[in-house]
Amino acid sequence: MNKLFFPILLAIGTSAMAQSTSNLSSSDHATITLGAGCFWCVEAVFEAIPGVLSGESGYSGGHIKNPGYREVCTGRTGHAEVVQLTYDVSKVSLADILEVFFATHDPTTLNRQGADVGTQYRSAIYWHDPSQVEDIEQAVEQAQANWPNPIVTEVKAFEAFYPAEDYHQAYYELNKEAPYCRAVIAPKMAKFQKEFGARFELD
Repeated sequence: MNKLFFPILLAIGTSAMAQSTSNLSSSDHATITLGAGCFWCVEAVFEAIPGVLSGESGYSGGHIKNPGYREVCTGRTGHAEVVQLTYDVSKVSLADILEVFFATHDPTTLNRQGADVGTQYRSAIYWHDPSQVEDIEQAVEQAQANWPNPIVTEVKAFEAFYPAEDYHQAYYELNKEAPYCRAVIAPKMAKFQKEFGARFELD
């Protein structure tokens, strides 16, 4: 496993732990924030998983409060496009979610996914509770065995999430005939269906 991850993963600050409490709405629900390129793609994939209760596209990991899409696209806010997931831990595990995460994007390309280039498209995992750290470490290690190049996924404690504009939410569901959806998201969904359809009993 790349040594880069351990100092980040083990840096559990007091504020992060305090904030994590508010992000676990019940003993059966947990939250994780993931960046894997364009949030339209990420939201489409994870909302198809039974046990994922909600997925909201937004911005996280940066230093500007309440950023907008145009600001984030400049690459100067430090934020990544992310999807914040709330899931039922009795129905889907974080390990399963992270397996899908690493299988449906390239975690070895720094600040890039396909034709989408910029720090806002970086691969990222922002954990909400220290109990998630071990699962993340194991997922990174297991995923690394499937990639010839080092995984460069940013892993750190969640700090803040800013919801994206309304037109970004459920984008694939509402715009399946749009060129980007047909050219990029639909093939990703087909790959996801082929690899994980049987496990998750997808239609």
